[in-house]
Amino acid sequence: MSPKKMKGMLKGMGIDINELEGVQEVIIRLPDKEIVIQHPSVAVMDAHGVRSYQISGEVGEREISGQEPQQEPPLNIPDSDVELVVLQTGAEPGAARAALLDAKGDLAAAIIKLGMK
Repeated sequence: MSPKKMKGMLKGMGIDINELEGVQEVIIRLPDKEIVIQHPSVAVMDAHGVRSYQISGEVGEREISGQEPQQEPPLNIPDSDVELVVLQTGAEPGAARAALLDAKGDLAAAIIKLGMK
């Protein structure tokens, strides 16, 4: 089947495919490295409003240098959450706050960790 007929059939099903022109490089960034695609051919498929990209080209990898690993911002535990855990478990406020920090702010997990009274 010719590409022109295939494109027409897909269009009839609500799928539109177009080639992106002038793309020089595609970078996929991971926490510890980058996948770099040089001289890529990029096709965009739009199927009922959902876009998908198909990429082909010369693939290489490179380490990410000069960047510090991203750290999570410090967790802010509201006093009202600490009070609720204290009321539910009978634990000391310091232990309740520590349990909330361990549970990343999840009230139910902190209460279960300390045991209900």
